[in-house]
Amino acid sequence: MLNDVRKHAVFMLDGEQVDDAALVFRLLGEPTRLRIVWALRRAPASVGELAEAAGAQLAATSQHLAKLRMAGLVRAHRQGTRVIYELESDHVGELLEQALSHLAHREPTAGRAGGSGGEGR
Repeated sequence: MLNDVRKHAVFMLDGEQVDDAALVFRLLGEPTRLRIVWALRRAPASVGELAEAAGAQLAATSQHLAKLRMAGLVRAHRQGTRVIYELESDHVGELLEQALSHLAHREPTAGRAGGSGGEGR
């Protein structure tokens, strides 16, 4: 995949792009937010539905959604008295799917503390 990125890259990342990408990864580095994004890949949902899917409290889910909204990863719209959330674009869900695919295809001990994945040899 890295070779594909290098082959298709037509620009260099500037400091702002790196900072923005790092923010996205920090936001998605929280397990509840990952569960929210995963649930939103299937269908738009209310805060209550997302709290249930993420196994989190309603208030905590609302806070996570606020952060995801501020970063432009999810958007919301009113449907009657309910607020419905959805992913801003398919790219957000695809990013999570790619991370999970990477984990599924790595060597069993790769990246684990104490593993013998061949680092430093």
